[in-house]
Amino acid sequence: MTDRRLWSYKEIAAHIRVQPDTVRSYRKHGLLPAPDLVENGKPYWFADTIRTWVARRPGNRGRRTD
Repeated sequence: MTDRRLWSYKEIAAHIRVQPDTVRSYRKHGLLPAPDLVENGKPYWFADTIRTWVARRPGNRGRRTD
């Protein structure tokens, strides 16, 4: 089953346990996947997009993927 909920910087930050500004920095430096949707200038990603990204990140030693 796919998870098509849209996550903002805030939800991504909570998922990977960092501050939203850290996630913004990841995007600025090209470390975050391209957004699945941009609405009113705000980027959003599907939860599955982020879970896949987390699983593939270098140094992902046991980080949460749920």
